[in-house]
Amino acid sequence: METSSKKAILLLNMGGPNNLSEVKVFLNNMFNDKRIIGAPKPIRKMIAWFITSRRHKEAEANYALIGGKSPIVEHTKRVVSALSEKVDADVHYVMRYTPPYTSNVLESLKEYDEIYAIPLYPHYSETTTLSSFDVLYEEADRLGISKKLKTVDRYYNDPIYIASIIERIKESLGEENPNEFELIFSAHGLPKRVIEKGDLYQRHIRANVYHARKALNDAGIVFHKTHLAYQSRLGPLEWIRPYLEDKLASLKKKKVIIFPIAFTIDNSETEFELEIEYREKAEHLGIHEYRVAKAPNDHPLFIATLEKLYHSMSS
Repeated sequence: METSSKKAILLLNMGGPNNLSEVKVFLNNMFNDKRIIGAPKPIRKMIAWFITSRRHKEAEANYALIGGKSPIVEHTKRVVSALSEKVDADVHYVMRYTPPYTSNVLESLKEYDEIYAIPLYPHYSETTTLSSFDVLYEEADRLGISKKLKTVDRYYNDPIYIASIIERIKESLGEENPNEFELIFSAHGLPKRVIEKGDLYQRHIRANVYHARKALNDAGIVFHKTHLAYQSRLGPLEWIRPYLEDKLASLKKKKVIIFPIAFTIDNSETEFELEIEYREKAEHLGIHEYRVAKAPNDHPLFIATLEKLYHSMSS
């Protein structure tokens, strides 16, 4: 009698502190990542220590304002729960910079026959996708299970995924006239030199926005104007433009909806940076209606996207 394969789905994300005591761990691990700081390891370690020592108190205060931890943790758990009900595989998640780490979760899956790794970032970038794959394959090789792995590295143009974005925008708009609002697709920025070296991220973001705009038009949802801008700039380097604060200052309408186009899961960049920091900037600019749409999170259409990706890899 033939036995069925034991399958696992591994959802990959960058992570965030599970509590305030993990903020330093998160920052230190992130800035020690060679895909984030491209310096030689000893220099990178010094840079990470310097940035962490300067930023951790402010970061802890910011996380305290949104519940003392990153919202990414609970949102991801809900995605795991929802997806588990749809597939014939055990669903787990790993975080790049905070627990649960890839090494620990893969260790628990080494007896599985098939492991399907799906990044929770839909656009390919060396700073996210490749960073997670670096660790994933390093640990899989260590455990001798790399042949069990299957991965996908982008899905920004998947129609079901695009539909989940449109639904979140519609939720934020409610019953109001979209022509009274400007819509900004806000993406996490990257240093300009990263893109100039060939990283595909900005190209994928622009394509994602193109597909979302088309889907809005097809649904008869016509905003006064739609825009793309970039948030989360850090340090003295020039980052890809336009910056979100500049875009907010240029708006004709004083009603705006922000959709976090780079994220599938809400996190500190959406629930603190967009909801609190940029809201204050918008108010100073005279914008009297400022709304931040939710990321897909556990919306049924995003769960359907993940289910589709799994089936396409396992068929």
